[in-house]
Amino acid sequence: MSTQRELGWAGCTEVERDPQRVSGAWVFRGTRIPVAALFENLEDGITLAEFVELFPGVTLEQARSVLEHIARSTAAALA
Repeated sequence: MSTQRELGWAGCTEVERDPQRVSGAWVFRGTRIPVAALFENLEDGITLAEFVELFPGVTLEQARSVLEHIARSTAAALA
């Protein structure tokens, strides 16, 4: 998702990025699961509950927090 670079992920405490892990992609904090996986799976029709079952290590709270961050960032960008 190209908008990930524009969303200011540094302000989201549930994600982190390390150039030495997962090619520097933003991942859920404490995991190697890219944030992009959440959006790809949601686009494919997977529910949030199914996502956290498919990706152990990501909590429902983390996934919700990322979606809330996206909503706030998008609203701010449109304002």
